[in-house]
Amino acid sequence: MPPTCGRQSVADLDISPKVLAALQKSNLLDIKRVLSLSNSDIEHMTKLSKGDVTGLKRLASESVLNRVDPISALDLRKSDNNVQRLSTGCQEINKLLRGGILARGITEISGVSASGKTQLCLQLCLNAQLPLDLGGLSGGTAYICTEDVFPNRRLIQMIQFFRRKSQKLSSKQINFDDNIFIEHISDLEELNFCIHRKLPLLLGAHNVKLVIIDSIAAIFRCDYAVKEMLQRSKHMCTLANKLRDIGDQYKIPIVCVNQVTDSLSKKEQSQVPALGLTWANQITSRIMLSKTPQTISLPLTTVDGLTVGGIEATVRRLEVVFAPHLPKQGVYYVVDQEGIKALTTKT
Repeated sequence: MPPTCGRQSVADLDISPKVLAALQKSNLLDIKRVLSLSNSDIEHMTKLSKGDVTGLKRLASESVLNRVDPISALDLRKSDNNVQRLSTGCQEINKLLRGGILARGITEISGVSASGKTQLCLQLCLNAQLPLDLGGLSGGTAYICTEDVFPNRRLIQMIQFFRRKSQKLSSKQINFDDNIFIEHISDLEELNFCIHRKLPLLLGAHNVKLVIIDSIAAIFRCDYAVKEMLQRSKHMCTLANKLRDIGDQYKIPIVCVNQVTDSLSKKEQSQVPALGLTWANQITSRIMLSKTPQTISLPLTTVDGLTVGGIEATVRRLEVVFAPHLPKQGVYYVVDQEGIKALTTKT
């Protein structure tokens, strides 16, 4: 079985009264919370010494490991193969992702403005409603918007094309626009209420198989002053823990859209995903979208009265930055009336 620490209390650890009192004063009451924070964050929150925090982390880790049954590499391989994957709707991108978006952990989709982040999310919303044998999850989507209004007009346009394609693959009739549950959020308080209260109720009452937050950066880049960065890290970890719990409980993908920020390091590319190392440590997979200066002319075609192409499309790039099951590689793509379509060359 996988390692879990549930609600195991720090009071169960063999720690000194001084360390326990400091943890209780800082409201660090359960082991899972302790393990989710960095040593420096705990030092700042509790005023404990570096040695005390290192010892605390060691005891917390041992406590979790003692509750884990041994598992072989073969069992791990089999369990990974059994994880559901959500098709992106593009065969080449699915190949790159070895089947699609994993229904495990948190998948981040980051990128510059107009790189196709929301386009990809809309495509995931539609594909999630397809039957399992077509790469879908046979369920709806909880779509949480934190900055822009939900792009309903674009969704309706994509549904016209998607319905035509799905009818050729399956006899099942799907009302694609009836299975996307939209919530608009303006600040962290509303987001926490949504994730901790509204979302579990929605998942319990409806057949929702995908959760998307578009975007996570909008909340954490706007609500904090410079001196509140430690508090921001705590809030990010708490939110990520809840999202992972929901994903694990319902075995569904959790997708978070992120923005980019300028990098100050000469060793890195000019723009990197926002929210820093704290957030990067909370996510399972990171997919980065970018634009290139190149454009291509898409040929105009008409199918069943619907026009596709006939536009000058910017060439964009999708890259796997990190993932536990994928190598770092990418593929070029364009966006047309139907959605995202990969070009054939991988890099």
